Amino acid sequence: MPMKARHLRTPPFTDALPAPIWFRADELPADTAYPWHRHAWGEFVFAYSGLMELKLPDRHLLAPPQYGVWLPPQVEHVGLNRHAATHCSLYVSQPLCDTLPREACALTINPLVRALLEHLRRHAGAAPLTAAHERLLQVLVDQLALAPRAGSYLPGTEDPVLAPVLRALEAQPGDNRPLAELARAFHTTERTLLRRCRSELGLSFSEWRQRLRVVKALPRLQAGQKVEAVALELGYASASAFITMFKRLMGLTPDEFRKGGPAAR
Repeated sequence: MPMKARHLRTPPFTDALPAPIWFRADELPADTAYPWHRHAWGEFVFAYSGLMELKLPDRHLLAPPQYGVWLPPQVEHVGLNRHAATHCSLYVSQPLCDTLPREACALTINPLVRALLEHLRRHAGAAPLTAAHERLLQVLVDQLALAPRAGSYLPGTEDPVLAPVLRALEAQPGDNRPLAELARAFHTTERTLLRRCRSELGLSFSEWRQRLRVVKALPRLQAGQKVEAVALELGYASASAFITMFKRLMGLTPDEFRKGGPAAR
């Protein structure tokens, strides 16, 4: 799928970084991809708006705005966004990656990291780097080393029993059929699906479905759709039920998220 994207981008650096730590921000149109590539440095990817996706040979990582994705050196990956997104990359040379995770993962973003990323976006492209700017980049690396690891916000699986059920829900996120009914439709049992959700995803089925609906809601909210319309489209009987779920998972209401409210900064 990524290779069929309408907009293909070339990674900005291939042989060397301009500095041991380098920050870069960019605006991406919908359906953009960076084809399969790897590099000798680590990369932290964060989306200020929209949803960034990183496809690895063995898994798929998603980064809504309260998470970022860390890729250690030499990890082959595809970067893509299905909807318009504003994102940044923090590139970290291999010798400075020792304190960062050894495996690709999502990292939880605290308010300090978010503020640093916002400041750097406003000053991106400034050259040459000042000593103060270099210190700020090092502080960001230090904070990322302390960030809680979250795996993937919306984990996936190739399990032959569970994967078809998840694909059907991704295509129709407003499908409200209970798990027992879905199990019958896919010729399996509720107990089997519950067990495989825990072993394959590390989440309960209901938690995975709620996260899916958050992921599907983000581009709709950013496109200006009314909260009530998004709630109904995603299978909620009322806007209030959707708002309660969204705030529990995202830490802010849909309106606050869309407007970049205090909790989003």
